[in-house]
Amino acid sequence: MEDLGSVVWPPEPIRTERLLLRASEARDRAVFVELLASDEAHRYLGGARPRAELEREVPEVPQRWPGSFVVELDGTMIGQILLRRATAAGHSRPAAAGKADLGYLFLPRAWGSGYAGEACAAALDWLAGVLPGVPVVLTTQTANLASMRLAAKLGFVEVERFERWGAEQWLGTRPSAVPPVHPSGGGPE
Repeated sequence: MEDLGSVVWPPEPIRTERLLLRASEARDRAVFVELLASDEAHRYLGGARPRAELEREVPEVPQRWPGSFVVELDGTMIGQILLRRATAAGHSRPAAAGKADLGYLFLPRAWGSGYAGEACAAALDWLAGVLPGVPVVLTTQTANLASMRLAAKLGFVEVERFERWGAEQWLGTRPSAVPPVHPSGGGPE
């Protein structure tokens, strides 16, 4: 997340029951390219980028900046969690200004096992510990039913709907006072 102030980055890896959240490493590059080129993973995000372009542009150690967590299962990257200031995340929505923005992206083969919920809950717990009182927003397409369910499980409530990428988007906020959540796996994500 940009503007972390005195928060040390990268933090110690965050362990959950099944996952590890950590800073990216060179060994993650191929998975980042796969993830960013996946049409299925970007169905609700405005579209994937061409693989050839990504192969040229993704650095040796991709997306290594404050707030970018690799989600690892059994030693292999399966997704990414992003925590950024909403203004830095490209939000033009006044309701998001000054808040933290939670984003996530997982390989399709990792969907349906509750990994996104587990990883997001851990990242939100971490954020609450290092920057207490910071409210968080999450945006998803209303057509992305799995993401809408996950937002509800994580304690997000609707603030507004708007159009982007030719589709209706949902913006939710999670008050800073929401207790930590640890959603169980099983639902599609």
